[in-house]
Amino acid sequence: MHCPFCAAVDTKVIDSRLVGDGSQVRRRRQCLECHERFTTFEMAELVMPRVIKSDDIREPFDEEKLRRGMQKALEKRPVSSDDVEVAISYIKSQLRATGEREIPSKMIGNVVMDELKKLDKVAYIRFASVYRSFEDIREFGEEIAKLQD
Repeated sequence: MHCPFCAAVDTKVIDSRLVGDGSQVRRRRQCLECHERFTTFEMAELVMPRVIKSDDIREPFDEEKLRRGMQKALEKRPVSSDDVEVAISYIKSQLRATGEREIPSKMIGNVVMDELKKLDKVAYIRFASVYRSFEDIREFGEEIAKLQD
C-alpha cells in the first residue's frame, strides 16, 4: 500500500478490525518513511459469472436487468422493496456459489422463479408466463395447479 502523503511503498498495519456486518475490514496503517498514519478499508471483490443467452451470446451479468424483471412481475403486489433486495442478494449469492465463470440464462430464470414463488404467487405466475412464453390459458392453468399442490 502506497503512503497517500509521501508515496512511499512501505507501510505497516497497526490495527485491523471488522466493520459493519463483517463484510469489510478497516486497517489503520503507518508509513515507514514519513510516519504518517492513515486508514484503509478492504472488502472482497465478488465477480459475477457471465450469462450465456439462449442464442449462445455471452454478456456480463446485469443486476439492474434482474431487478427490473422482478419489479415488473411484482408490480402492484404487496411485497416490500427490502424483501426484493434480499431476494436479489440471495439470487446473486446462489449464482456465485456455482463456481462457474459462465452460467446459462435459463439457470438464472429458474432461480428467479423460485424466489418469486416464495415472495408472491401472482408475481411468480406473471414472471413464468413471460419467461416460459405461455401461449394459451391451459398453460396458465397447469402452472397454477402446480402451485396448489
